[in-house]
Amino acid sequence: MKEPVFTGSAVALVTPFRNYKIDYEKFGELIEYHIKNGSDAIVVCATTGESPTQTTEEHLEAVGFCVSKAAGRIKIIAGTGSNDTVHAVHMCRTAQSMGADGLLMVTPYYNKTTQRGLIKHYLHVADRVDIPIILYNVPSRTGLAITAETYAELSKHPLINGTKEASGNIGLVAETLSLCGDEFNFWSGNDEDTVAIMSLGGKGVISVVANILPAESAKMCALALNNDFPAAAKMQIGLMKLIKALFIEVNPIPIKTAMNLMGFDVGELRMPLCEMSEKNLETLTAVLREYGLLK
Repeated sequence: MKEPVFTGSAVALVTPFRNYKIDYEKFGELIEYHIKNGSDAIVVCATTGESPTQTTEEHLEAVGFCVSKAAGRIKIIAGTGSNDTVHAVHMCRTAQSMGADGLLMVTPYYNKTTQRGLIKHYLHVADRVDIPIILYNVPSRTGLAITAETYAELSKHPLINGTKEASGNIGLVAETLSLCGDEFNFWSGNDEDTVAIMSLGGKGVISVVANILPAESAKMCALALNNDFPAAAKMQIGLMKLIKALFIEVNPIPIKTAMNLMGFDVGELRMPLCEMSEKNLETLTAVLREYGLLK
């Protein structure tokens, strides 16, 4: 059995920007907020953290800061995926040297590859690091989906710990687990799929909503891990309107906008991401008020 990197709710943390630089004072406040409010892990510099608009130096500096600030109080998982295998090795090895607890590696995007290429890509990286890797399957962004057979092959490597599954294909989870058993871990990559994936044996979620509701996300996962699926499902269903609003435009536009409306003051988005449309902003604001998150 592969011990999961974490169980429960990991926040896909936003990156606070101010005047085209990372606001490290605010970054530190966010890390403390999640430690205080029960998040089980922090994922830094992934999709929600706007990693595609960060330089390599800035990206790695942010990882190092989070590891140092957390100081072992919460697990830090570094987004280190790339569509260039050699660059992915560099990012993974550097994050490892900084003290990251795990690595999150999205599938290659744009140039993409075949399933054979995916296997070669991930095994090449896994053979060159010493900490666990979480794969990241998000075909809506990358144009490339991991199959159950590829998951099964990759599960044989001791450092390929599991996957963040954001395809929306719940059947893929069941099919993969039928091939891999407990040698491969699943985390939901979509907030709306958390309880469904956990009901099949998933270990938790890498969550966008946890940026503003960390305690609630952690509680829902704890209920599911304790096999109280009726209570977990009730929480999941209760959050659906908020989840929908937080994805009304491309992530992380809505979550960062919501955080600024709520007073987190996480700063601007980096272009090409931009401010929400007026209509969608009205919808988001109304939903936040409905959930008691705005006065």
